[in-house]
Amino acid sequence: MGIAASEFEEAYGDVGADEDVEKYSCAILTEPIRGLGFREPICIRPDTTVRVATTAMNDAHVGCVLVTEGDRLIGILTERDILKKVVGQLDLDSPVGQIMTPNPETVGMDDGIAYALNKMHIGGYRHIPVLDRQGRPVGVVSIRDVVRFIVSLFPAAVLNVPPEPGLAARGLHGG
Repeated sequence: MGIAASEFEEAYGDVGADEDVEKYSCAILTEPIRGLGFREPICIRPDTTVRVATTAMNDAHVGCVLVTEGDRLIGILTERDILKKVVGQLDLDSPVGQIMTPNPETVGMDDGIAYALNKMHIGGYRHIPVLDRQGRPVGVVSIRDVVRFIVSLFPAAVLNVPPEPGLAARGLHGG
């Protein structure tokens, strides 16, 4: 048995109101990337070994490192690159320059979140480097950063979802 409209409204207020959805949709379309609170990038050189890069990613709990020469971005190395190009094929002491994705798509600090999300969706990326006005890497936007931002727009609706809503809807909950 579903939740009656009045029960939903009591639980979540006016989250479903057209003006709220429009307001939050506008935030996604107009908020700049700098509003995401992304992490500073881990930058490595192209001659860094895959082993060192992987250790750096694991230690920092991140899914990618940026490959730079000086302060210029030349590539990105992601978990996906390691799984597809290294495991069973290359030695971990190979340089990341052999397997990185060269010249990755990037966004600027003042570009919109929707712009970054569009690039990530079209390209199938989970990470996209952020460059400052001089073209230097200053961060990485991850899909997790975007999801965190979206959750911040609808905190009550997202954070108050029952732990197993499918079970409750089918009447299989324990109560």
